[in-house]
Amino acid sequence: MFDMRDLTLIIPAKKEVESLPVFLKEIENYKCKKIIVLQKEDLETKKVINKIKNIKIIEQMNNGYGNALIEGINSVRTKYCCIINADGAMNPKYLDKMRKLCKNKDFIFASRYQKPGGGSDDDDSITFIGNYFFTIASNFLFNLKISDILFTYILGKTSSFKNLKLKNFDFRICVEIPIKAKLQNMNYTCLPSYERSRIGGKKKVNVLKDGFLILTEIVKYFLKIKK
Repeated sequence: MFDMRDLTLIIPAKKEVESLPVFLKEIENYKCKKIIVLQKEDLETKKVINKIKNIKIIEQMNNGYGNALIEGINSVRTKYCCIINADGAMNPKYLDKMRKLCKNKDFIFASRYQKPGGGSDDDDSITFIGNYFFTIASNFLFNLKISDILFTYILGKTSSFKNLKLKNFDFRICVEIPIKAKLQNMNYTCLPSYERSRIGGKKKVNVLKDGFLILTEIVKYFLKIKK
C-alpha cells in the first residue's frame, strides 16, 4: 500500500476505453485521491469506469487537454497534486519519490531525457526533435533548467499550481506551466522517468498544429518579458 493521502492524481482522459480501466487497476493500491477528468460526451470511457471505487469523475465544462488539467487542479483539496495521463505511459512508480522531493520544491518535472534513468517507448523521431527544439529554445529564452518541456508528468504543491493561474485549454499548457513557474521564481527540479508504451488508443497530439501553437506560446511569453 502506497500511503500518499496528501496527494491527488489528476487523470485527464479522452476516449481511453482500453487504457483507463487497466491503469486504474494498476494504481488501486495507491492510497491517494484520484480525479478523472473527461468530456461530458465521452460516454464510453465513463461507462467502463463508473463502477470503479475511490475515484472522482469530473465532466469538463469546456474541451481540451489544458482545460482538463485546469478543471482538475481547481478541484484538488490536498496539499499536493500530480498530472498523470490515462494512457498508462506515465509510470506511477515514480510518484512516491516525486512527492518526497516536492517537500522543498514547488514542482517536480518528470523527464524522459534526463540521465540516468530517463527514456521512452512511446516517443518517435518527430516528437523527439520537436521536444528537443522547444526545450532548448525555452531554456535559452527564459533561463529554464528543464530537460523535457512537453512531458506533463508533473507533481507539485497544489497552491503553486493554482498560483500559476493557467489559461490554455489546449496543449500549449505544456510550456505554460514551466515558463510561468520560472517567471514567478518558483522552485523546481527534474527527475528521470521512463515513459512506457501507451496501453491502448491513439495519441491525441496533432504534431503540426499543436507544435505551431506551442511555438506561438513561447514567443508570446518572450515578447512579454521584453516589454
